[in-house]
Amino acid sequence: ITPLIKKMPFFGNTFSPKKTPPRKSVSLSNLHTLDRSTREIELGLEYGAPVMNIGGQSLKFEEGQWIAESGGNASGKEVQRLKKRNLQLEEENNLLRLKIDLLLDMLSETTAESHLMEKELEEVKNHSRRKK
Repeated sequence: ITPLIKKMPFFGNTFSPKKTPPRKSVSLSNLHTLDRSTREIELGLEYGAPVMNIGGQSLKFEEGQWIAESGGNASGKEVQRLKKRNLQLEEENNLLRLKIDLLLDMLSETTAESHLMEKELEEVKNHSRRKK
């Protein structure tokens, strides 16, 4: 029975189904084509910064950071601004310290070279005096 099955064209040795073409993704909504102002007008959507309350503390997401909003909005924002400014000043301070260290190294090297040249000059003067 097996020799008959191998010779029949319906039962080939390889199985190769037809390739199906890739499907095109089609959105059922055209909202993605509208700009923000049109969406707001058409749908009445009003986007604002996300706000959440945790343990009585109100947090607002602005410019990529969660900012705590205590009684006055300015105090939380002011703290964030001051922290950012403090970090900038610390970085500037580190850079200036590095520059001072570099300048002190350069001054030390120049002073050492100057002392060597003065010694050489004294030796040359002493040598020329001995010849006379």
